Amino acid sequence: MPLNDTEQRLCAAIAKRDRSMRQQLARDVAIPTGGDFTPGLDEYRGLVVEQLEALEARITTVPGTPRPQWLEHASAAGRATDREVMQAPPVVLAERAARSRGPRILIAGHLDTVHDPYGSFRKLTTAPDGRTATGPGVVDMKGGILIAIHALEALAECGVEVNWTFLLNSDEETGSFHSFEAITQAARDHDIGLALEPALPDGSLVVERMGAGQFKVEVFGRAAHVGRDFVKGVSAVSKLGEVLIKLAGMSDPQQGRIVNVGPLQGGVATNIVADYAACWGNVRFADGESARWLERGLVALATAPDQLPRVTVHHLINRPAKPLTEEVRRLAEKAREAASDLGQELRFGSTGGVCDGNIMQAAGLPTIDTLGVRGGNLHRTDEFIELSSLVGRCQLLAVLLARLSHGSN
Repeated sequence: MPLNDTEQRLCAAIAKRDRSMRQQLARDVAIPTGGDFTPGLDEYRGLVVEQLEALEARITTVPGTPRPQWLEHASAAGRATDREVMQAPPVVLAERAARSRGPRILIAGHLDTVHDPYGSFRKLTTAPDGRTATGPGVVDMKGGILIAIHALEALAECGVEVNWTFLLNSDEETGSFHSFEAITQAARDHDIGLALEPALPDGSLVVERMGAGQFKVEVFGRAAHVGRDFVKGVSAVSKLGEVLIKLAGMSDPQQGRIVNVGPLQGGVATNIVADYAACWGNVRFADGESARWLERGLVALATAPDQLPRVTVHHLINRPAKPLTEEVRRLAEKAREAASDLGQELRFGSTGGVCDGNIMQAAGLPTIDTLGVRGGNLHRTDEFIELSSLVGRCQLLAVLLARLSHGSN
């Protein structure tokens, strides 16, 4: 159906913002917010809050909660003794209540990126043809946060009342452990969830996601001199090798179960039988049944407390699977209809990736979570944005917010 007069004014107002959005994107991308870099996160958070305060939003800062110590490992990106490290960063909730009644809409965005704040990938670089630009976090998700702010500004400019809350966390890329409780509580207080993750490469909207969890396996043995007392030693590294084979055997992507082991630790010298070894890993699962199967498999790796070598297992499901429910389908169809009316195509897709939308929906909030900009090469040093999507996806978000708040045409 055609856009109504208000929606046409919204789109015209956003089209005029193209240049300012590009300028602001360059500013935001140049602020380093990867690797738990507190100074950059504080600066970026402050700028975004300033814009939301200008919209008369009420700002609440929720302290972050500590994450389990066993999650830490020496190879964690950006964590080093000579660098400034973020500890339990705050979550910002910016709330603007409409004068008229309407659904309470929670918009979620994360300020952090995966990129090294000390690396060479530091700024926005526009391609010679002007169609794309690269930069750290340009789509994941500084572009998404940017279009949301401009959509909210355009809605206010056009007098469209929306009950919205903008949630901003700073640890999504590391699992949202610090912000999990704040996200869960905010989700319970709202009726509709929208997250600003970038669209799939073809522009599709993700309507279902796998879930994810973390684990750590520790192995304790007995140290000994390799030459003199080898038989008295109990190698934790050898036992960890056995564990790794079992973990690999747990993966079955066709059944919706994935197990991946990342950092490894074990031994201090080649002439000492290792008395300690450990590995950290990640699991992905299609549904609750697969999650429980994986948890049982992890628990089964542990040994009795008095056994040598001794194996202990830590595990935590921090992002439940996000299935395509009927409520999510209806919400996605509204987004598709708005896109169609804007002359855009919006396909539906699924992914093994996880995001804060998993947490929001698990708390009971119907959520669609790839309403950000278009681009690709996420988490790489050639991450790019399709610059035309700044206006196009901003218009889509604004029209969708208006229709969710006041009904379709």
